[in-house]
Amino acid sequence: MSTIEQFGYRQELQRSLGFADLMIYGLIFMVPIAPFGIFGNVFATSHGMVALAYLIGLVAMAFTALSYAQMARAFPMAGSVYTYAGRGIAPPVGFLAGWAILLDYVLVPSLLYLVASAAMNSFLPAIPIWGWLVIFVLLNTVVNYLGIQMTARITRIMLVAELAVLAIFLVVGGVALAQGKAQAGVLTPLFDSSSFTWSVVFAAASVAVLSFLGFDGISTLAEENREDARRLGRSMVAALGVAAVLFVVQTWVAALLTPDRAKLIAEGDAAGSAFYDTAAFAGGPWLSVLTAVATAIAWGFANSLVAQAATSRLLFAMARDRQLPRFLSVVDARRRVPVNATLAVAGISLVLGVYMSTRENGIGELASLVNFGAMSAFLLLHIAVVVHYLVKQRSRDYWAHLIAPVIGFGVLVAVVINQNVAAQWVGGVWLALGLLVLGASYLLGRRPALPTEVK
Repeated sequence: MSTIEQFGYRQELQRSLGFADLMIYGLIFMVPIAPFGIFGNVFATSHGMVALAYLIGLVAMAFTALSYAQMARAFPMAGSVYTYAGRGIAPPVGFLAGWAILLDYVLVPSLLYLVASAAMNSFLPAIPIWGWLVIFVLLNTVVNYLGIQMTARITRIMLVAELAVLAIFLVVGGVALAQGKAQAGVLTPLFDSSSFTWSVVFAAASVAVLSFLGFDGISTLAEENREDARRLGRSMVAALGVAAVLFVVQTWVAALLTPDRAKLIAEGDAAGSAFYDTAAFAGGPWLSVLTAVATAIAWGFANSLVAQAATSRLLFAMARDRQLPRFLSVVDARRRVPVNATLAVAGISLVLGVYMSTRENGIGELASLVNFGAMSAFLLLHIAVVVHYLVKQRSRDYWAHLIAPVIGFGVLVAVVINQNVAAQWVGGVWLALGLLVLGASYLLGRRPALPTEVK
């Protein structure tokens, strides 16, 4: 098994995770019931072709997962696309890739906490949204501080709970369909000739792809993986495949049972309650409450728990290379976790979450920015595969190191072009700011560089 010492680092984090741990981590990060929370938005944007939107999102992420697997094998270190672009192409490109995906990793815990806190506030209004934010942030920070093994144990329990809720919905939904409650033809969620255009589908896919974000978080645990680096890549592909099946099945059933289809398409789902309304139509108010509470717990605890862990590892890797403040690279000697990075993520999530809760469309704005940051970084990932393997290593595996990355790059470009315009502008400003930071580093004589020997 490759060691990080050969790349100039010391092994500081605890190697205790196996294939199953990594795959479960990825599934929890993606959230098996993630479509519950954004179903209405995807339904409206896709004009009811929800399953098709998720399938296109799967294609985009499948090629990205293959590229991640290739780079994880070459560079088995924490840092995700920052490490892969930096070592596969050049350190300055790695900085830009890390800067881009920071827009995803740093914002996603805030988004998850905000969605969950708003949902819990609707059931228990005595506790304000900011109060739920504090509860979720403190709980997850304590669990992550206790070590990666504790995080792994919690994620196993939460995965079983989420799958149980999903199974209940599918059974009740199946019974409702058997009783003749379907509101559309069986193939409508996949293709509707009266509404189909590529721009509509890709716009919906740019929203649906949010549910798939998280499989890449497995790569941040490379230095805590106890098995061969190839298993890291395989766990990403496996997690993505399982999640895709779950996403398509649940949205297909929900799309067939959605009441007031025309109204939802015309007016959207500003309240984010379309899935829960569909659950109530299928099985009654109890199913609506069950799916809503499950979504809140899944997003606010399980998903944000692993998101915080992944983000802290990214900050740790960049800080270790002096591309972020060095204090973020401090590792707790007993727990063997990046303690300062973990606390920093908690602080940012709390402040940003509370601020965005005061904005009219805070959830939508955060979701769009998260997607833009991830897609931009993934584009650089595909380029890194081609440059590292085909150009530098003279590989002759043209499928894995040229064709697949090029296809993945093309699909992602189509998704980015059809993203929310505001997200494109803000994301563009973020990337421009990254270029300014990079330029300032050169002027100050601190150009990005990666170690090549043990310090």
